[in-house]
Amino acid sequence: MEFEFFKIETFIPEEYVEELRECLNSIGALTIGGNYDNCMAVSRVTGYWRPLSGADPFKGEAYKVSREIECKIEFSCKSEILKEVLTVIKKVHPYEVPVINVLPNFLK
Repeated sequence: MEFEFFKIETFIPEEYVEELRECLNSIGALTIGGNYDNCMAVSRVTGYWRPLSGADPFKGEAYKVSREIECKIEFSCKSEILKEVLTVIKKVHPYEVPVINVLPNFLK
């Protein structure tokens, strides 16, 4: 089954939210229905992680559990720009390995 739209979720430090929004909007990723742009949701969440051997964490120390407030970014984008969206997120994102969830979306 092919999907026309995908829901994208990622977790990012708050100080990177505006840059990510601007970059995603500039490629048309935050446009819905042709009449709205900059369409995304931002929620504050608490992220947990523990860097292991060989990690180069944005924050935190090896073998110690870290906890920080992050922002969960959610938006829908067209399938034809999905690869470009993932490239933009990875370029702006400060984490060594960002979590990016890509889910089928049934928008019409």
